[in-house]
Amino acid sequence: MLGLPKGSLEESTKNLFGKAGWNITTSSRSYTASIDDPELDGRFVRAQEVSRYVEHGFFDCGLTGHDWVLENNSDVVEVCDLIYSKASTLKSRWVLCVPESSPVRTVADLAGKRIATELFNTTKRYFAQKGVSAEIEFSWGATEVKVPDLVDAIVDITETGSSLRANKLRIVDTLLETNTKFIANKASWAHPAKRKKIETIALLLRGALEAGSKVGLKMNLPKAALESVAKALPALRNPTISPLSSPDWIALETIIEESVVREIIPRLKELGAEGIVEYPLNKVVY
Repeated sequence: MLGLPKGSLEESTKNLFGKAGWNITTSSRSYTASIDDPELDGRFVRAQEVSRYVEHGFFDCGLTGHDWVLENNSDVVEVCDLIYSKASTLKSRWVLCVPESSPVRTVADLAGKRIATELFNTTKRYFAQKGVSAEIEFSWGATEVKVPDLVDAIVDITETGSSLRANKLRIVDTLLETNTKFIANKASWAHPAKRKKIETIALLLRGALEAGSKVGLKMNLPKAALESVAKALPALRNPTISPLSSPDWIALETIIEESVVREIIPRLKELGAEGIVEYPLNKVVY
């Protein structure tokens, strides 16, 4: 039984599983996931709740944020990191923020003040560790609009900071960095068959994420240009080389970061490569 995050991570999670080899579908009003694998069943629940249901054994494994594992103080097995979100492959941060015009410069300046956040328990622990007495209240959402009229500061999550800037907020401190984690129930992890399935899912999900930033590249080139081309290619491993019908030509194939393709292809053309083909990847497994 697999716990999947409902909400902002839902579509990106479905896409990731699709690249890993599992097709997950659900209707707009249903929380039951239909998975094209007879060994898997799943439910979509809020990411905030996944770790509790994994700990209690309703889910054998699931995907949720590191932040919610800490917030719930869940006793689970952290199988692997899966750094992805609804929009990027960056880690997110929970940050303490105040209005740009606020006189607050440090956490100590918030003594006796009111702070709103969805990450209630973690924020309480943070202020206790800092030795600052403040009123922490739970926020049901739209936290960034509550300052300065309703509260003095907020603790909110950000990837790029664009939403904070749009709401004219300034970061005072970072409480923690977070990313999606694949977690497992301890009893399920101790069960050989379930553990093997969980490890297979983790392997292929990591492979799908790894492939997201890479592409395959293949080409034909004169054998005499091989050394120069090999030096120009930042391959994961040595490129694969195959003979062609002409003894003076070879076929070469490799995997590279997609971000460097636009720089590499013109250089390959200058070195004599022909029939250059770039193609997408679903999984890269080391």
